[in-house]
Amino acid sequence: MLKVIEKTKIWFTISLIIICIGLFSFATKGLEYGLDFKGGTATEISIGQDFNKTDVDEIINKYSKDYTSTIVNNTSVEIKSANLTSENVSAIVKDLKAKYKDSSLTSQEIIGASIGAETKAKAVQAIFIAVIAMLIYIGIRFEFNFGIAAITSLLHDVLIMLAVYAVLRVPVDSSFIAAILTVIGYSINDTIVVFDRIRENQKYIRGTDVAVLANASITQTMARSINTVMTVLITLAAVYAFVPAIRTFSLPLLIGITTGCYSSICIASPMWVILKNYSRKRKSKPVKK
Repeated sequence: MLKVIEKTKIWFTISLIIICIGLFSFATKGLEYGLDFKGGTATEISIGQDFNKTDVDEIINKYSKDYTSTIVNNTSVEIKSANLTSENVSAIVKDLKAKYKDSSLTSQEIIGASIGAETKAKAVQAIFIAVIAMLIYIGIRFEFNFGIAAITSLLHDVLIMLAVYAVLRVPVDSSFIAAILTVIGYSINDTIVVFDRIRENQKYIRGTDVAVLANASITQTMARSINTVMTVLITLAAVYAFVPAIRTFSLPLLIGITTGCYSSICIASPMWVILKNYSRKRKSKPVKK
C-alpha cells in the first residue's frame, strides 16, 4: 500500500515553493497579458508558400519587440502585438514581399483595452461561479470536508498554472482562461474518483485510521489516475508539437492536467485527512458547562 499521507509535508512544501516563486514573480513583474486583456493588433499575413519562421520573425522584430507570431496552415503567419501600427504592418508586408513575393495582408483586427478589462472581469466571475457550484455539489454529494479539500486542490492547480506563466512570462489570454476552466473540470473529476473510493471504503473499513483509509483508496485508484493522465498528456503533447495555431490553449492544458493529477493524489486527499482529524478532535472535546 502506498504511503502518500505520511509524506504530506513533502507534497505541501513542494507546492508552496512553486507557488511562492510564482507569487514573487507576479508581485515584482506581474503577468504578461495577451491582447485580449491589454489591447493591441492581431494581424494575419499570407506568405503563399512554406517559409522559415525565423526569417519572418527577424523582419517583424524590426518594427516591434513586444509581439507573438504563430504559423497558420503552414503558409500564413499570425502576429499579435500591443504596439504595431498600420504603418508598421504595411512595412512588414512590404519586407515579406521582398523575400516571399506572394505575401499579402489577410486580416488586421484592432482589439481595444476596454474589451480586455471586460474579459478579465468575466473570466474571474466564471472561475468563481464554477468553484462555488462545485463546492455545493461535493458538499451535498459527499460531505463538507470533501468539498473543502477538493476546492483547496483546485485553488492549488490555478496558482501553479499562474506561477508557471508568471515565471516564464508566457502571455495570458482568453485561451488561458478557457484552459483553466477545462483543467478545473478535469481535476475535480480525478479528485472525485479518489473521494468516491474513500467513501466506499468507509463502509467496509470502519473504525480504521483515516490516513490508512486514504492511503488504501489512493492505492486502489492510482493506476486509473496515471493511465488517464498519460493518455491525455500524450494527446496534448502531440497537439502542441504539430498544431502551432492552438499552442496558447494546449500549453496551459499540459501544465494544468499534470498539476491536476498531482493535486488529486497529493493535495486533496491529505487535506481531507487533516480536516477529518480536526473534525474528530473537535467532536471528542468535552463540552464545557
